[in-house]
Order: sequence, then C-alpha cells, then structure tokens
Amino acid sequence: QVQLVESGGGLVQPGGSLRLSCTASRIFFSLYTMGWYRQAPGKQRELVAVMSRGGSPNYADSVKGRFTISRDNAKKTVYLQMNSLKPDDTAVYYCNAQLGDGKPDWGKGTLVTVSS
Repeated sequence: QVQLVESGGGLVQPGGSLRLSCTASRIFFSLYTMGWYRQAPGKQRELVAVMSRGGSPNYADSVKGRFTISRDNAKKTVYLQMNSLKPDDTAVYYCNAQLGDGKPDWGKGTLVTVSS
C-alpha cells in the first residue's frame, strides 16, 4: 500500500514562503505523476500543481508564478515551494500520487495558514 507523508506546513505571514515536502514509500516513485492539492474550509479540494513522471509541471492559474513543484526521484519526494503567499492560500495541502489512469493515492495533508 502506497504511503505518502506530507510535511512543511505552518503559519506564515502574507508575502512569506514555505516549502512543503511529500515523501512516498512502497511505491515505484519515478513512474508516478505526483501532485499537490488543497482544500480550504468550506470549499472543494482543488488542484494546485502536478508533475508528470517525465518532469513536466502544470499549475493552477491561481498559483502560477508563485509556486513551484519539483521532485527528487532518488529520495521519493515531491516538493512544493510556495512564495508570495496570500491569505487565500490558507488550506490543508494534500500530496497525490497516480500511476497512469489508476486510482490516486493521498496523504493525510499538512495545514498551511497565511495570516498576519
């Protein structure tokens, strides 16, 4: 069973930065599309960024130019560098792993709070 463990969340002031990490286990990591999603209170879970196994990134319009997704296949870890954070970025951030069109696996999430 795939395990995904997120870390790096916390409280940050508007304009600040955070880097989230998601480390996978029990997974042939390099074959998976890895992604970050978020869910704010009272809202649906939404895509933030994904990176294909080939390293191609895609971002939600709301985070383009501010967030960067990257992966280290040797460490089985995907990162989300978040800069210029806004209060609207406050959410629980979830890591996602998907092999082809298969059912995705999810981490338990890490809370990011952007507030002064």
